[in-house]
Amino acid sequence: MATTIEKDLPTIVLVHGAWADGSSWSRVIRLLQQKGFPVRAVQLPLTGLGDDSTTTRRALADIVGPIVLVGHSWGGSVITEVGSDADFDVKALVYIAAFANDSGQSGSDLLAPYPTPGVMSAIRPYGEGFLLITDAGMADVIAHDLPATETKALAAIQRPLATSSFGDRVSTPAWRSLPSWYVVAQDDRAISPQMQRDFATRMGAQITELASSHMVVLSHPEEVTDVILAAVSASAKDAA
Repeated sequence: MATTIEKDLPTIVLVHGAWADGSSWSRVIRLLQQKGFPVRAVQLPLTGLGDDSTTTRRALADIVGPIVLVGHSWGGSVITEVGSDADFDVKALVYIAAFANDSGQSGSDLLAPYPTPGVMSAIRPYGEGFLLITDAGMADVIAHDLPATETKALAAIQRPLATSSFGDRVSTPAWRSLPSWYVVAQDDRAISPQMQRDFATRMGAQITELASSHMVVLSHPEEVTDVILAAVSASAKDAA
């Protein structure tokens, strides 16, 4: 049975990135819950866009009422794929240093026009068909503005990513039909900040730039929360 939402507040659904899990949203979750919003953090299997989208749809199907979808990094591809599904009442999309594919585009397609992303120097094989981030890569490339105690924890809890994921293609991009917000991580060493700006511009998103590493959801949770709340407020006005 789907959950009933009190006071018609939207449920904010948070979709994490590659080599992470739902705990990466812990600081943002706390701030949103303090404001009284219902929040869900999806736990992706990171076994490909199809599986990750199915997992996210399962979470959305458990919600009654409006939804604001938020994706970090790889999670941007996921919310792009599922956000326009007519079965769910998604009102807005928020991208946090995230991929924003167009129709038929894969992650590899998005990366191709830009210099080799720093994340490529930070990965290592993990069994057949999966990849992990090295401890040094987590500290120096992914989350260089977080203390060493935190980057060590991030390295320890990371989920392996299926190598095939960045070849998976989005079908119908949700940002073409939904209002979007985008947080650019200006000091991102994992994926190009200019690529992020180009995504946001193509989408016609409301853009916020933060002096942050790729793990902006942990290093700047207050500012990220403010952007999410701006999307919530705007979507509520549109519905009124």
